[in-house]
Amino acid sequence: MKEHKPDWLKVKITVGQNFKRVRQIVRQNHLHTVCQEAHCPNQSECWERRAATFMILGDRCTRNCRFCAVQSEKPLPVDPEEPQNVARAVTLMGLKYCVITSVTRDDLADGGAAHWAATVRAVRAGNPECLIELLIPDFRGDRESLRSVIDARPDVLGHNLETVPDLYPRVRPQADYAQSLRVLKHAGEMGALTKTGIMVGLGETKKQVMDLMRQALDNGCAIFTVGQYLQPTKAHLPVDRYVHPDEFAFYREYGEAAGFRKVIAGPLVRSSYHADDLAALIS
Repeated sequence: MKEHKPDWLKVKITVGQNFKRVRQIVRQNHLHTVCQEAHCPNQSECWERRAATFMILGDRCTRNCRFCAVQSEKPLPVDPEEPQNVARAVTLMGLKYCVITSVTRDDLADGGAAHWAATVRAVRAGNPECLIELLIPDFRGDRESLRSVIDARPDVLGHNLETVPDLYPRVRPQADYAQSLRVLKHAGEMGALTKTGIMVGLGETKKQVMDLMRQALDNGCAIFTVGQYLQPTKAHLPVDRYVHPDEFAFYREYGEAAGFRKVIAGPLVRSSYHADDLAALIS
């Protein structure tokens, strides 16, 4: 794509005292964050707000999605101290709303579900007033793995569709759109408040996005996010187009009129961007 990045996607990087403190806490507790591993454009803003998305189960993914900057290599052994380390970091950062995600671990029998559940329980035990949002992988569609995570009682359960189904072979060749829809449906049936998100600018049409939003709603999804895809390195998929802010405004209005409890849409929106704004939805 030869088009220059528009002004609405230009981000000012600042490194203030809060940023430095978050970085120190992450390092001292031997943690990973999706902010760093996925080259998130909002890292500076969020860390200055003392917000970070913890990434558990290591920093090596067993899948190789062509949009994602996280390493795709043979994973390292699971760190048994990680749940307590995350809980300690939440305490040190003084979080009232915590977001946790992970790499996909297809090498583990349960996809890492037991470790997920242990992390939620550790954070809850150490920070009983903190709300917990999860962004989980698909656990290869295994319902018992999903149930074990939901039984740990997260406040929000997120699983991203990422893109429209026609683009899956090119964007997410090791994932399955129908399976991801079932994850959202089953999670809702198990009592979770569910959330999903996509990127635009990969070659999808407006109608395809609208159809996806309807399908997410039909499968019980309550919260929806949509942001601009940005190519993390030259080895990743190129940007097809830069989506104008007016189109994001359309998706927000369309989604909330259709029935989502909340739609967060904008060029720099990511799954966990200003996730603490959802606290008002959680009773």
